[in-house]
Amino acid sequence: QVQLVESGGGLVQPGGSLRLSCAASGFTLGRYAIGWFRQAPGKEREGVSYISSGGGRTLYTDSVKDRFTISRDNAKNTVYLQMNSLKPEDTAVYYCAAPRRSYYAIVNWAAHYEYDYWGQGTQVTVSS
Repeated sequence: QVQLVESGGGLVQPGGSLRLSCAASGFTLGRYAIGWFRQAPGKEREGVSYISSGGGRTLYTDSVKDRFTISRDNAKNTVYLQMNSLKPEDTAVYYCAAPRRSYYAIVNWAAHYEYDYWGQGTQVTVSS
């Protein structure tokens, strides 16, 4: 019953923008911190961004720090990842994830083991 669904991916040229959405089904997303991860072919999944349940704390991996913005609209049960100035190296499947416990203060936000619920992923391709 608990489900996360990503959307908003697609093909974009370098320098372009996309906004990814992470919508919840079966639980109230606003009760959970959310992490965005990505996985490129042949590479390990890496943490991209994080947002606390209330939205007051946001974190980013260095490679996207000045280009991506994570936000949430708890009234819509949705978390967003605005991606600007996209680069070919951003090409990956992007996943959102939530921890098992509501209002859980994640210590290692980029670690897979901190998260128990995962979406199916949405493909982002940055290419000319």
